Amino acid sequence: MPWRHAFVAVLCVVGLGAPVAAHHSHANYDITTWTTLEGTVKQLVLMAPHSIVYLDVKDAKGAVATWALEATNQRTIYNNGVKKEDVRPGDHIKVRCHLLREGAKGCLLGFVTPMHGDAARGNGKELEWD
Repeated sequence: MPWRHAFVAVLCVVGLGAPVAAHHSHANYDITTWTTLEGTVKQLVLMAPHSIVYLDVKDAKGAVATWALEATNQRTIYNNGVKKEDVRPGDHIKVRCHLLREGAKGCLLGFVTPMHGDAARGNGKELEWD
């Protein structure tokens, strides 16, 4: 009977680990190509497991579309050298990211360069967000 308890315990541990590994897949993004976007930060959501930057981007005709840019968690972003005040809603930024494969307005955020003009808040300094 005790071996059954051990077997069930092992299955539980393996079963709990599988969703965590699957969660971090980037399969829905084209990670072979970098795309550059510029726009104004509409909203910044810093949380675990993934943060999101909502970016208003103007197309060639001047129409604005909101893009959802998926980044890593807040702790990793800060560990990469980004300070909390570096990017705020209303700021102009440039990003490098991997587009969603299905063509929706979203991407896996790799790097952010603040373009707001404030050197104390990292203006012009590209930092990793993934």
